[in-house]
Amino acid sequence: MPNKKSAIKRVRTSERNRLYNRYWKSRCKTAMKKVLATVQNGDAEAAVLQLNAAQSVFDKAVVKGVLHRNTAARRKALMTAKVKSLSAEKPAE
Repeated sequence: MPNKKSAIKRVRTSERNRLYNRYWKSRCKTAMKKVLATVQNGDAEAAVLQLNAAQSVFDKAVVKGVLHRNTAARRKALMTAKVKSLSAEKPAE
């Protein structure tokens, strides 16, 4: 347990930030899982809609300082590639 007043304040601040960051990271993971699940099901139109929503969530997390911009870009690129591969398979059938 901290003894100094400033240390007590830092404990409160860091706990508040931890909860805030956990909320946004959880939101990002959930959005990504929804996109990947939709791709797994083979629904191209729904996957595009989920991708747009997920990209928005990732961009907001970057603006809020929860995720690094390169991390968000990498994850968005991965999701986009999966959705595009799904769209590429449809016309061939």
